[in-house]
Amino acid sequence: MPSPQSLSDADRRLVAAWAADCAERVLPVFEAEAPDDNRPRDAIARARAYSRGELGAAEEIRRRFVAGRAASSVTTPAAIAAARAAAQASGVAHMGAHALGAAAYAAKAAGLASSDDGALGTEVAWQLDRMSPAVLSALHRLPPVGEDPAGPLGAGGLLASGTLGEIIGRLQASIRAAE
Repeated sequence: MPSPQSLSDADRRLVAAWAADCAERVLPVFEAEAPDDNRPRDAIARARAYSRGELGAAEEIRRRFVAGRAASSVTTPAAIAAARAAAQASGVAHMGAHALGAAAYAAKAAGLASSDDGALGTEVAWQLDRMSPAVLSALHRLPPVGEDPAGPLGAGGLLASGTLGEIIGRLQASIRAAE
């Protein structure tokens, strides 16, 4: 039985475009530090192509770690988070929960890159506003952060704790309130 964090292929294709939008908003943070590294930009383009049905899940699953390796080519926490946002967006083909990871890393990058204390909250508000009803519905099917026993949103998962877990919790609370 697949993980509830996987979502159906149709739902993953829906949320991949939204995840790509989230990651693209902070791409300049990464590119300011590594202008010649195209891995995050390519990952975002692949997430969009996957969302349009131009790429299959199997080929994207094999390539999902490429953008994540770009995080090691930069040094600032904001640029690292921006690279990881792109990597999470490309990982949506593998598991729908990575859409929330893309959003969380993007919000984290926005917050770290700005001197404005409200930048993280502004980014989360933009992300929520950018969700179509279909994306809201698909993301609503994901288990609440920290409640599933495994996977990236699971209690010990990469996305379940710290700032990322807090951001995802905030996104999920808003998603549930909107439904």
